[in-house]
Amino acid sequence: MADSRTNLAWETLLDLPREGPRHVALTGALREAIRSGRIGAGAALPPSRALATALGCSRWVVTQAYAQLATEGYLIGRTGSATRVRWAPGPVAPAARHRSRPRLDLAPGLPDLRFFPRRQWADALAGAAAEADLGFAPPGGDPGLRGVLADYLKRARGAVATAESVIVCGGIRDAAGRLCRALAAEGHREIAVEDPGWGALREVASAAGLRPRPVPVDACGLRVADLPPGVRAVLLSPAHQFPTGVVLAPGRRAALIDWARAVDGVIVEDEYDSEFRYDRKPVGCLQRLDPERVVLAGSAHKTLAPAIGIGWAVAPSRWRAAMAAGAGPPAIDQVAFAGFVASGRYDRHLHRARQRYRARRDALVAALAAHLPTATTQGVAAGLHVVCSWPGLDEAAVAADARAAGVEVMTLADYRVAPGPPGLVLGYGNISDAAVADAVIALV
Repeated sequence: MADSRTNLAWETLLDLPREGPRHVALTGALREAIRSGRIGAGAALPPSRALATALGCSRWVVTQAYAQLATEGYLIGRTGSATRVRWAPGPVAPAARHRSRPRLDLAPGLPDLRFFPRRQWADALAGAAAEADLGFAPPGGDPGLRGVLADYLKRARGAVATAESVIVCGGIRDAAGRLCRALAAEGHREIAVEDPGWGALREVASAAGLRPRPVPVDACGLRVADLPPGVRAVLLSPAHQFPTGVVLAPGRRAALIDWARAVDGVIVEDEYDSEFRYDRKPVGCLQRLDPERVVLAGSAHKTLAPAIGIGWAVAPSRWRAAMAAGAGPPAIDQVAFAGFVASGRYDRHLHRARQRYRARRDALVAALAAHLPTATTQGVAAGLHVVCSWPGLDEAAVAADARAAGVEVMTLADYRVAPGPPGLVLGYGNISDAAVADAVIALV
């Protein structure tokens, strides 16, 4: 049990009955707090003099209680050190435990968390703590971050953006939720979504009061001609569709803009991993074709880590006020991210990440070719996942057997509304380079 000055239990609420000896009452209250887990193993109890003052009792009452609990094995005290809890509850019953992490994780969704630039981020946070306004961030986000993001998105994604058009939010789901609520308030009842597609966005739309209308995706992306009559809003990922990995074809991009103008509609462009394109430069964003019809939504969840909790939306003037109404990330985090981007650290991190993920994707495709020669992969060389299939694939059975063997995978069926061809969705973001071949061998 390591000593730690940060693991303190000085503010624990102790309910002492008025009847009976005070030292017996304090002993019972502390014992209950420890056994219930309110005071955890290793926590430091306050010095006897401090606790006596707080409780309005003599110091003898506290020392007697501490001594009794030490005798019972609940506490340990050493000269010159705090009195600490040494007892911990027994193991949690299996039904109450969290799902264990798979031995080999090929599920999509996470970047390489081992690669997160902890020192540089800590420096950015330290700088932000020294200069940030410690109140609430203004509606729409910190002005400095909004300006930095506008410059970055114009440079890196070809977006049409100003500081006023950028809304800082918690991520793509947050941005989509804000717009969906605004659409519902203006009378929209439905929104088109890709099928297969990210189920979380369907849930966001439903929670806002909109009915998701699935639209098929083929090798050229969303089938614009299949957009349902009466629908005037659509959610899609044109740069690298999830999960199929296809790119919205130029003709479809133009047709989608024409559709939005014809129906007085709005397009939500999900840029969840657009920074990671390996075979060529990333495709410019759809938003630049009509900034008053397209909401460009992105985040640092895939480029850095979900824990950063920062996203953004470039909003048309019509929807800007409604989308700025929600609570954003903490002000210090916003200032830290602004400094991280403005200093060039974000660009350098992305450059290194692209090299790492490109090599890992190549290793995964090579391992599939070597150990599953009948398998084919689909989609462009981009992002943090590939889709593979082979003749006779029973995706549900393979996924179940793989998970039983400690290999986490997802299937295309996990993301579909309507039935379609089978496939395994294999993520390579948060698996080590050395484990890629092992994961494919275990999958075989």
